[in-house]
This record gives sequence, structure tokens and C-alpha cells, in this order.
Amino acid sequence: MSLIITLTHSRSFSIKKICLNFVIWVAALLWFLPILVAIWVAIHPASEQGNISLFTALTLQNFVNAWQAAPFERYFLNTIMLVLMIIICQLVLATMAAYALVRFRLKWSGILFSLILLQLMISPDVLILNNYKTISAFGLRDSLLGIALPYFASAFAIFLLRQTFKSIPVVLEEAAIVEGASRFYILRRIYIPLAKPIYVAFALVSISFHWNDFLWPLVITDSVKVRPLTVGLQLFSAPEQGVQWALIGAATLITSLPLLILFLIFQRQFVQSFMRAGIR
Repeated sequence: MSLIITLTHSRSFSIKKICLNFVIWVAALLWFLPILVAIWVAIHPASEQGNISLFTALTLQNFVNAWQAAPFERYFLNTIMLVLMIIICQLVLATMAAYALVRFRLKWSGILFSLILLQLMISPDVLILNNYKTISAFGLRDSLLGIALPYFASAFAIFLLRQTFKSIPVVLEEAAIVEGASRFYILRRIYIPLAKPIYVAFALVSISFHWNDFLWPLVITDSVKVRPLTVGLQLFSAPEQGVQWALIGAATLITSLPLLILFLIFQRQFVQSFMRAGIR
């Protein structure tokens, strides 16, 4: 009797697992569908894009035309510089803030941390008008610094690092202080190395967000010299020129390829980091 019950539970578990895997694969396919469409229109001539057949002619000319239709070299350089500027400032400021909240005896540390978390509930798009007025008052409009400045302080990074730093035994710091180590030395030699997976995970999230950010750079920029990739892509969808789906698909793949490669390289560290970064 017990054997029958065991076999029944095992069969039920197998059916549930198969159903769950099916749902996951369907969801993954639906998520990947826009990319498949972009790939399809990018590698086929415009005359063959409506012909859903495996035997239609293939071409890479759309990528060449897309690259020549816009100054992608400048767009890539602007985007890389912008993302590096933001991620470096975010990590430095978040590291300092998280360490201060964890190890310094601040009278209002709980209230300060609550105010920091409040930033997570406010969409950046809500603050576009105020940010535009502030950046314009500083004379930073149409500059990479003007695009990056509102993102230098990240509440999400502070939260992740604070939770990680709290899990580090304080005895390690006390032993280092006894040996004469300074606060910056302790931070550099103990806290930062132990929080390396969190830095990798947040860096990937931040790079992905700011690489794809569109609305704020569109509002604050006027010229090609500081225009990032996402704003440059609107050139291919200008109504006066007609929507060229082949060029849009090729340009989208060109701009997305660096992020895809980056995620494939660090996907294991990315998943493991967020699994470890739960509330401790």
C-alpha cells in the first residue's frame, strides 16, 4: 500500500514538474519573441520580410546600411562613457553610505535608511521636470554629466550593500582596528572583497538600465555629440522618413548585442548574487 502511495505521489510530482517546465518555456518564448522578430527582419531583404519561410534569401546588408545611416561610433562612445561614469559614482557613493549605515552609530540611521528606501518608490520619470530645471540651472544641459548626475546616488545599491555589510562579522573589523588598520583600509580589504558578487549583480542591472534609458537622455540632449544609442535609434523611426523595419531591426540588434554578451558572460554570478542578497 505504501509503495502505491509513493508511486502515485511520484507520478503527480512528475506531472507538476512537466507542466511547470512547459509554462516556463512558453513564458521564455513569449519574452524572446520580439528579439526573434528583430532578427528575422534584420537578416532578410525588405521585399522578403513578409514571407515566413526558411528558404527566403538572407542578407547582412541591413546591418551595413544601419551602421552607415547614423554615427554609431559616436553613439557607442557616448553610451559607454555615460554608463561607466554612472556605475563608478553609484558604487563609490553606495559603498560609503552602506558602510556608514551599518558600522557608524548614527542617531537617526533608521530614519535616514527609510528616506533612502523611499527613493525606490519614486519613478525617475516623475522627477524629469525638476531634474531638467536643476540641470539647466547648473549649465549642464546637453552634456554627459547632465545626463548622469541624477543617477549618481542609487537607493537600490545602498540597500543591497547595506544588507551584505550587515552579514559580515564585526569581529573582523575589530581585529583589523586593533592591528592599526584605517576605516578605508578595512573597507577596501574586508568589506568590498566579501561583497564582490553583489557589486557584479548591481553593476549588470545598472548597466542594462542606463544603456537602454531613453526618455531622460532625449529630454536633456540636443546634439549628436552627447546623444546615446537609444536616442540615436529614433532616427530610424522618424515619420518624415518612413519606418524602415529592416534598419530598425538591424540597429536594435547592434545596440543590444553588447548587453547580451555581458549577461551571457556573467549570468551565473548575476543569479547567485541576487539569491544571496535577500533581506538578512
